[in-house]
Amino acid sequence: MQPSTTASSAFDTSAHDTLRALQWLGDRLHLLDQRRLPFEEAWIDCHGSREIARAIRDLVVRGAPAIGIAAAWGVVLAAQRGDDLDDALATLRAARPTAVNLMWALDRMRVCIDAGMDGEALAREAQAIQAEDLAANRAMGAMGAALIQPGSGVLTHCNTGSLATSGFGTALGVIRAGYESGNIARVFAGETRPWLQGARLTMWELQRDGIPATLVADSAASHLMKSGKVQWVVVGADRIAANGDTANKIGTYQLAIAAKHHGVKFMVVAPSTTVDMATPSGDAIEIELRDPAELLGYAGRRTVADGAQAWNPVFDVTPHDLIDVLVTERAVITQPDAATVRAVFGMPDTH
Repeated sequence: MQPSTTASSAFDTSAHDTLRALQWLGDRLHLLDQRRLPFEEAWIDCHGSREIARAIRDLVVRGAPAIGIAAAWGVVLAAQRGDDLDDALATLRAARPTAVNLMWALDRMRVCIDAGMDGEALAREAQAIQAEDLAANRAMGAMGAALIQPGSGVLTHCNTGSLATSGFGTALGVIRAGYESGNIARVFAGETRPWLQGARLTMWELQRDGIPATLVADSAASHLMKSGKVQWVVVGADRIAANGDTANKIGTYQLAIAAKHHGVKFMVVAPSTTVDMATPSGDAIEIELRDPAELLGYAGRRTVADGAQAWNPVFDVTPHDLIDVLVTERAVITQPDAATVRAVFGMPDTH
């Protein structure tokens, strides 16, 4: 286990970090609509907590850290409008169940409300949550990139960049820092069915910031690993249990199995807010099931025969023994398990 004392950004990554998808404008939250990328950069304004809850639920904003940040601003908007804050918190909490960052951010805002903070103070707290996430991402990027041998190839899954966070990204933060340092020479992105976050979002984001990448079908990942072109799989997380089991976008588990078979290292990159010490193992993580129609067609056009059924879990759980390293802003944890995670994050809060 390595502490974060060397976590300051060692490289100038500004050339590869130009996107901010959540922007607070004082009386509304300005969101880049991720459903319409890569062909249209459309923004929507949310003026209340229910609008933000809908944006989270409908995937206008997605990615565990970004969801938490958006929810915090939702509380601020509810306070500004004089809405019932208990109702706003409940509505935001119900928007999506798997990403623990959502619950963490709302719990933090709840503490502020209980302390009697006014709308201005709540806005400062939400801004702090957003700023802390960006700082954590930059730290994790430097820490994770330092673990990768120069000239390596990496495969990533889903989207974990500036679109999914306050900026810079978690797994994509490692890729940004690693590309700048020369440790990462080749980047591959899986398409990430059914919403194609890798194809639509990760490829767009990397191209936008001048980092060349190659798209592969999700089903090509094992063949890619066998070819020797990748030495690391680098992914994010939506919830990390106390024993190191990790929930992430559906398809992550099979990547970890394939990586173990082919001797490819597997790295999870996530802020400490993603670690849920109250969840003992991955078996206790609620896996979100979304509308089967998302699998039966795309962009409003059906692609599967009428009458066909579909099962659409959008996350899976990777057991900790398939994870080589967990990178958080607090520490790098090699071979994460209950003991090593507890050494960094302590015992769960039972209150």
